[in-house]
Amino acid sequence: MEFSGTSVIITGAGKGIGRACARLMAQRGAEVIALSRTASDLASLREEIGGRSVQVDLADPAAARRAMAQAGTADFLINSAGINVLQSSTEMTDAGYEAVLGVNLRAALITCQAFALARIAAGGGGAIVNITSIAGHRGFAEHLCYAASKAGLEGATRVLAKELGVHGIRVNAVAPTITLTELAEAAWSDPAKSAPMMVRHPLQRFASAEDVARSIAMLLSRDAAMLTGAVVPVDGGFLAV
Repeated sequence: MEFSGTSVIITGAGKGIGRACARLMAQRGAEVIALSRTASDLASLREEIGGRSVQVDLADPAAARRAMAQAGTADFLINSAGINVLQSSTEMTDAGYEAVLGVNLRAALITCQAFALARIAAGGGGAIVNITSIAGHRGFAEHLCYAASKAGLEGATRVLAKELGVHGIRVNAVAPTITLTELAEAAWSDPAKSAPMMVRHPLQRFASAEDVARSIAMLLSRDAAMLTGAVVPVDGGFLAV
């Protein structure tokens, strides 16, 4: 119960890594304020862990700001909301640019800003973890905007750490490898597709959503009190070799 008496805002909390974070933080004592686009996901999450929820389409900047105002002041923020549009660099459409960069980068910056302003007004302190990707470090086909959004969020994480440190707010990021959420398990179940990627992981496995959630919890904890501006690979060694 290391987070007893604290609260955490989690974007993209309805599914995947965000939902794993919500479960873990609730298990460890935090009140979860879940943000998601899908009402049914939020309803099932409330039944599972309690807490509060805000339905929002983070692609809409004004809606993102309203949702953060509704969420209120919290101790922690986890930015897990993210999407991808699989189009090559010569095929990417304006709609693809707007969708991916709007959710993965712009919305995350909006939530970080709103969280920071609320924390500063409350006297400072707190921590943010942004979820990026190994795609921000290596080139994967049909990931043009996704890679740009994740690399951009890592750059923003360092700027936020620099500017918010004086207020006692820590800002870090995790960069997961392929993470076997329900959708990803289906996508990577074919050995012909997964084997070439698997061999590049020294631990010889992909990540689970719980693997990523535990790394995020570590970065939010008192054990990481001197960590800020860091990007922690949760990748089974992929980026190291």
